[in-house]
Amino acid sequence: MSHNSFATTTRGLKRDLPPMRLYEKAKKLGIWNPSELDFSKDRADWENMSAPEQDLIWRLCGMFVSGEEAVTLDLLPLIAVIAAEGRIEEEMYLTTFLFEEAKHTDFFQRFLDEVAGSPPDLSRYHDDNYRFIFYDALPAALQNLRQDSSPSAQIRASVTYNMVVEGVLAETGYHAFFSMLERNNLMPGLRKGISLLKQDESRHIAYGIYLLSRLVAVEPGLWDELQTAMNTLLPAAIGVIGDTFAAYEIVPFGLVEEDFINFAMDQFSKRSERLEKARGASLAEINHATQAIIESGDS
Repeated sequence: MSHNSFATTTRGLKRDLPPMRLYEKAKKLGIWNPSELDFSKDRADWENMSAPEQDLIWRLCGMFVSGEEAVTLDLLPLIAVIAAEGRIEEEMYLTTFLFEEAKHTDFFQRFLDEVAGSPPDLSRYHDDNYRFIFYDALPAALQNLRQDSSPSAQIRASVTYNMVVEGVLAETGYHAFFSMLERNNLMPGLRKGISLLKQDESRHIAYGIYLLSRLVAVEPGLWDELQTAMNTLLPAAIGVIGDTFAAYEIVPFGLVEEDFINFAMDQFSKRSERLEKARGASLAEINHATQAIIESGDS
């Protein structure tokens, strides 16, 4: 496939588009190095933890590190589809996704290597609901874009990746880490890394809201496709949380399952409400709404 023209030598870059605003934030905030985090106190804290507390940290890290690896492996088709549509501003921002997901994989692996070690096979913490999402639904939705680049296929991919994997599961996982560690003043290196990672992921979610809103604004009939994808994956996402709590007779760190189910449902509902507003909206309105999300930092 040959090129007929280039944006940079015809219209220029549209720097007011939300993806370019996100790109600016990624260049400024996304360059952090997992190997520079100080895990010295984390190692001391780890040695003083009970076996169930260590097991819960292994479980969460085992889900996170594989989840980060999964999106690193499966992300390229989405970037390719956006590039093929000539959306250079979106593609430029999406180049930071792959770098950041790889960096997150590196971060969790470094924590395991340098602090917690790990049991022989962390995949023993991957229950059926987790496997459904990360072993099946995520690669299926993203890899399908190689054959089907239609708006409906893009919706299924972005819902799976941005709205459910990042917007429900990852955000609930961050909430768990902070609930466990911050209130007990434990593991400052792990907490610092997760705060930086959360900042990266908030930009990813903001882009997902933009992409899905843009698609639904252009084709309002796609709302049903979006809602079906969200509702199909939600039970498994909530199931991942339930499986985690069901693994412990007494849950370490005093965590309460209901708190995390409610947190996950609140995140899901917030994103659903934002996306529903895209039905019948103009692209200018989508850009304005997404920019408000970017400026507030509340994706």
